Amino acid sequence: MTIKIGDRIPDGTLYEYYDEPSGACAVGPNPVQVAEAAKGKTIALFAVPGAFTPTCSEKHVPGFLELSDALKEKGVDEIWCLAVNDAFVMGAWGRSLGVNGRIRMLGDGSGEFTHRLGLELDLSVRGMGVRCQRFSALLRDGVVEQLNIEQAGKFEVSDARSLLNQLS
Repeated sequence: MTIKIGDRIPDGTLYEYYDEPSGACAVGPNPVQVAEAAKGKTIALFAVPGAFTPTCSEKHVPGFLELSDALKEKGVDEIWCLAVNDAFVMGAWGRSLGVNGRIRMLGDGSGEFTHRLGLELDLSVRGMGVRCQRFSALLRDGVVEQLNIEQAGKFEVSDARSLLNQLS
């Protein structure tokens, strides 16, 4: 069953890997309990089929980076990027895009959380296995307030501008 507006986001464990601000060795992977991390916060969550893929790297993440301040001005506490990749890949991808803490790059390496959302995308015929559908959502205290799920192969409704407009 696919998650919908009004549903509480399922709990699960995602992982992130980040560099210490001091320039010390990188840290991770670090478990993130979704329910606890979303508690009492407004989260702009977006998911992509995979790190380092063209649309994800050239449009989806850069759009959220560009509008991160505007989203925060509208009350968003954190921006989360989700992909069925491990935390090391997500950390490297975030570094390559200059995320610098503005977006939490959260890995769902096994796809278990994606399965709980009901948003799997089978890209096995393209050599990528089961991934996450492209979507964006606004979560308030763990409840889905907005949900924008893309049609396969599209990038029309899950972009940062669309989510920002839903906050206005």
